[in-house]
Amino acid sequence: MFATLSDRLTATFRSLRGKGRLSEADVDATIREIRRALLDADVAVPVVRQFTGAIRERALGAEVSQALNPGQQVVKIVNEELIAVLGGETRRLQFAKNPPTVVLLAGLQGAGKTTLAGKLARWLREQGHTPLLVACDLQRPNAVTQLKVVGERAGVPVFAPHPGAQGEADDTADPVPVARAGVEFAREKQHDIVIVDTAGRLGVDEVLMKQAADIRDATRPDEILFVLDAMIGQDAVTTAQAFQEGVGFTGVVLTKLDGDARGGAALSVRGVTGKPVMFASTGEKLEDFEPFHPDRMASRILDMGDILTLIEQAEKAFDAEQAEKMAAKLAADEDFTLEDFLAQMSALKNMGSMKSLLKMLPGMGEIRQQLENFDERELDRVEAIVQSMTPLERRQPRILNGSRRARIARGSGTQVSDVNQLVERFGEAQKMMRAMRRGGNIPGMPPGMAGLPGLGGGKKGRGKSAPPPRKGKAKSGNPAKRAQQEREAAARREGGPAAPAPKGGAFGLGGARQGPDPADLQLPPGFDKFLK
Repeated sequence: MFATLSDRLTATFRSLRGKGRLSEADVDATIREIRRALLDADVAVPVVRQFTGAIRERALGAEVSQALNPGQQVVKIVNEELIAVLGGETRRLQFAKNPPTVVLLAGLQGAGKTTLAGKLARWLREQGHTPLLVACDLQRPNAVTQLKVVGERAGVPVFAPHPGAQGEADDTADPVPVARAGVEFAREKQHDIVIVDTAGRLGVDEVLMKQAADIRDATRPDEILFVLDAMIGQDAVTTAQAFQEGVGFTGVVLTKLDGDARGGAALSVRGVTGKPVMFASTGEKLEDFEPFHPDRMASRILDMGDILTLIEQAEKAFDAEQAEKMAAKLAADEDFTLEDFLAQMSALKNMGSMKSLLKMLPGMGEIRQQLENFDERELDRVEAIVQSMTPLERRQPRILNGSRRARIARGSGTQVSDVNQLVERFGEAQKMMRAMRRGGNIPGMPPGMAGLPGLGGGKKGRGKSAPPPRKGKAKSGNPAKRAQQEREAAARREGGPAAPAPKGGAFGLGGARQGPDPADLQLPPGFDKFLK
């Protein structure tokens, strides 16, 4: 969503690189480009004014003028101010002292409240809670049925005593008794969290506000989350203000962050309403849901990556026991096999889309076009090739002859050339793993890198790219000594005795001692011993 804004900001900061001092004109030009980028991203004008004003004030102060790298200091200031605009700190759910905790979802129709209810319930269940979904959207056709399906997929029970509208919209059903009964049901069945899904409308009207306010008064929710479609642009500000005045809310949930809209809603709603963004929906699947971290989102916008989120996803996907077995295998000097490769690929696929994972790495904005052209099905083809092998072939790829490779290609629905490429790339990966395990150089790494801390090197496990040890005695840099070494080497080749080295001075001058005889000098008694 923030691709365009990220590209604009990155290009603006690129012009500041290499400048040892920033003039006021440089700062004004940078602020002007940032303002244009934010306005093009549909960020609210008051938020843009406050944001650029804070950056200009800090950029013209001693904070930048005394910095060793002013360009990087400006980027740091923009990052900090962007975090402040997005909320500053991560806002957590406030749980009731006496369960159940009631969470009321409100928003416009089409914002994705029902699907988000299932995502939130699934996320809370993974955190160890026992949530209950309450179907209070009785006006939209089949809304109750949709919530039941979402709840079943999320593994969360749904309280739905009223069937709701079936064929066409029904404005006569009253959701207030259903909401009140749902809270009592949760208290009886000891559910610690109740998520109430309310109805939405195509626009902000008095009926919607009155109904949402009545549900609020009947359930006394601990959290009221305003579900906001991040793709509606400037209308997000108007909608958020209307809900704030009519119902009130404690936090915002942004949906459809995986879309291609400009993303100004995410940057505007916090500055306009003063309420924090608490969660973000980043896809259509139930697992595409995460807490909103302002610092991480700011890093993504500035193309600095989101390593912490990547680590958290890896911790969920990778099995700790399997990781320990892999570490023990490497410590025992055992080779990395295709079976290990298949297990690692399966864990990687559990983390989500490869494109989304790569976008969390710093600097990936520069190759965004290549990432968009990446075919996710390539991983499926590789997995099919490995699964078409026998267990022995996975452990010992060197036995893969022509007939075996043809059989594997037929079994996986690929070409023999695809199998050959996979085996060749895997062979290179095995070499790299051996080099890293033995403390040598990784193939292709400059030889001088081997001596760096943590990269091994030394006498043991010398890598292939390391220079071979010298044989024989090294030649001296002294011209006289080198001449003597050459005469000795020539004498050895001819089989004769080596010529004695001429006695000379420290600089290789042969012949007799140069200078006066020490016996002719008038030296203090006992000083002559220092000349022997």
